[in-house]
Amino acid sequence: MTRRVVLATGNRGKLAELRAILAGAGLEVLSQSDFGIEPPVEDGESFAANALIKARHASRLARMPAIADDSGLEVDALGGRPGIHSARYAGPGCGDADNNAKLLRELHGVADAGRTARYRCAIAWVDHADDPSPLVCEAAWEGRIAWAPRGTGGFGYDPLFIVAGVGLTAAEMPAEEKNRVSHRGQALSALAAALGPGCAASAGAARRGLTARPSRASRASVRRSGRGR
Repeated sequence: MTRRVVLATGNRGKLAELRAILAGAGLEVLSQSDFGIEPPVEDGESFAANALIKARHASRLARMPAIADDSGLEVDALGGRPGIHSARYAGPGCGDADNNAKLLRELHGVADAGRTARYRCAIAWVDHADDPSPLVCEAAWEGRIAWAPRGTGGFGYDPLFIVAGVGLTAAEMPAEEKNRVSHRGQALSALAAALGPGCAASAGAARRGLTARPSRASRASVRRSGRGR
């Protein structure tokens, strides 16, 4: 049985990627824009907190289960920045090119050994807006920052993110491969496993303590969250 779920994102690149990863999972994935839903203020202090804020907001207004993703880039030489501010790193109204340019400026002169970084992703599923036990799946994808953009695929910091053990940037990888091994792909795989066969089961019936099998450069986990926001 196919289950309808609203995807709490207005990012077209992220929406396309999430739909591709969830294809065949027994879910009819609708965008929050289909319901005229504007994004909430993301004032959480972690990726997981922001994912839950977005999922509860979309579920409340669409009156159906919701999936939300919050993700970003952590660069070790910058103390973990841009982190939860990745999408707005260069300032309000700025896009991917501006964010990438700022990142390269801040890493000017930093040698390869000091350019280590990781993408992080948190995926939240709520059965309804006041779900007391939402599922939160988190994953990380290790790599380092290139000296200049490479590749034309993906979005965000993908042209600068060289995947550990691969040598390609995320923007140079075939989309299907990227979706399989990325932070978002790993988190969604963990979510699918937790929700059960076909992904159409209720989160309330999810198996506990599951972890997705991580790829060489990524790792993922799934947990039940508390009431949260």
